[in-house]
Amino acid sequence: MLELLLFALKDLKMALKSQDSDLLVGLGNAEDIVLKLVKEVQAGLIFTEEEVEYRLRNVVANVESSLSNGSFSWGSSPKIVAWSAPLYDYKNLKEVSTSHDQFLKTKLPMATPLAAATLPALNLGLDTGSVPTLEELKGFLKDSRTPEDNWVLLKNTSARSILKKMLSQKKIKSNTTLSTTSDDNIEDITMDSGTSGRKIINSMFASENSLEVRGGTDITLDALAAYLRYLEGTGNASWQELHDKVRLAETRDGASFYTLFGPAIQLGVISRRKAYNDTIQYEKDRNAGFLSPFGYSTPTVKAAVDAICLMEWYWLLALKSQVSAEGNYPTRIWRWKGYLVQYTFVGNEGPAVLLVHGFGAFLEHFRDNIENIADMGHQVWAITLVGFGKSEKPNVNYSELFWSELLRDFIVDVVREPVHLVGNSIGGYICAVAAGLWPSLAKSLVLLNSAGSIVPNYSFVPLSEERRTSWLSRLQAQLLLLFLRSRVEGILKEYYPTRTERVDKPLVDQIIRASYDPGAVTVLESVFNFNLAIPLNFLFDSFGGKILVIQGMKDPLTKSEASVTMLREHCSKVQIRELNAGHAPHDEVPDEVNTLLCEWMKQIEVKPALEKTKAI
Repeated sequence: MLELLLFALKDLKMALKSQDSDLLVGLGNAEDIVLKLVKEVQAGLIFTEEEVEYRLRNVVANVESSLSNGSFSWGSSPKIVAWSAPLYDYKNLKEVSTSHDQFLKTKLPMATPLAAATLPALNLGLDTGSVPTLEELKGFLKDSRTPEDNWVLLKNTSARSILKKMLSQKKIKSNTTLSTTSDDNIEDITMDSGTSGRKIINSMFASENSLEVRGGTDITLDALAAYLRYLEGTGNASWQELHDKVRLAETRDGASFYTLFGPAIQLGVISRRKAYNDTIQYEKDRNAGFLSPFGYSTPTVKAAVDAICLMEWYWLLALKSQVSAEGNYPTRIWRWKGYLVQYTFVGNEGPAVLLVHGFGAFLEHFRDNIENIADMGHQVWAITLVGFGKSEKPNVNYSELFWSELLRDFIVDVVREPVHLVGNSIGGYICAVAAGLWPSLAKSLVLLNSAGSIVPNYSFVPLSEERRTSWLSRLQAQLLLLFLRSRVEGILKEYYPTRTERVDKPLVDQIIRASYDPGAVTVLESVFNFNLAIPLNFLFDSFGGKILVIQGMKDPLTKSEASVTMLREHCSKVQIRELNAGHAPHDEVPDEVNTLLCEWMKQIEVKPALEKTKAI
């Protein structure tokens, strides 16, 4: 029986990894394509890379199911063999601790890169078919597009650009000016080819405006060598071009590595193993074959090591959640802009609901809401935002607009239908921003003790500018993190004034666990740069839909009485429900909140149904 390394699955997964909705069209028949290829070559084994993303794992599972149910003239059905090349040399993934602090204490050895794979010459006359023309491809995409795919266009413009345009149209003053362009896609920043101003013939980048290293393995490894030697002089034109790009990509200390090499690593052009090995080897060469105990000798070496180890850690967390049962809900992984995001989905039918947690929390904070709301006839989605829980905590500038784009893309790419947006604390504010900027994505908006404020007769809306954090803000974040770890249980009990027993060990342990994750300090730095100056009533007006505010009146973080008064005076269309609870009413008094939510959504859903009936 012929054993063949079949690349069909990899090609399909590459299309999925591209996050391009056009390329995702028609992948529902992936198993049929693979089945046809298997029969042509009479494959006995199919090798594929182990994946963590839900859609990719779903493709593999469908292929495996089709193979097991198929009949093959040469005997038993082919088997799928998943392979992986982890950076850390662990023996059993299930035994790997989910605490990064404990994980580091085990001091697992780093695995060395694998040798380049070779395949024996196969004398097979496979008919690859003809390459479709560009016009044929355009026709296929046009015919295959569904109505929901029109939402993809919403992702083409940044939240900041939309907000600027809205302020300009309403003639509301702001601290930024709106750039004018010939089309609707207003971009904030136009990247140039670098400070050198030279056009490179054999560029490492796809275009002068690109900040992602493109090309094969040799080009990427050459670019990595140039990156590590950023502080060294060079007469190599392509190396100089990369050095120019580093300065553009370094929006935060160390952020340039992921911007430049993240896509290549995610697509498997080079492995995390190889990137780490080459980086450490370069560092040893600079230090007579040793690694200094006092840190790395160049900022680019530190940036590379930190980014690679961070990516590997969140890959391990995501993979472990897929191979071993964790929590009360099925854990799914979605990749957004290359970052691994954890979410869950419960329910078979009914209106879609998206639950968004507050700062420092995670989807499990809705532990007594998800299943109960689903049981009442809803499809319930809950997400752990980038930067929290077991979702990735990359080295980026976190802001309310950053997270609002995450919600937008999640609804467009994953949920694929309008949702009832429900958010707590800062999560409520992010939901309000998403609903205000992209009203078509939300059926209604529900805020649970939301952050943000009401500004009567707003005539000026300041916009936060992305800026580099200082050493002082980083020091403050580190000190704040130490304080929170030591006081987390006491602080939470203040937030649950009527039912302190709800602050149990699982909740406390999960918050403390996340505080040790790489990147946790970076997320906490954002606290010192948050600008929640966009008035809630401005966002309400922009949304124009139904809004419910559920307010725990014993919230120690906000003046609930004053907030409710301002809402009643200046937001007459907003419905308000007061509860005897603190900052997280959905977890403190879940039964009351679940009832309010389901009654609210039933009321919203009845009106369209009645209108449809009248039309008939």
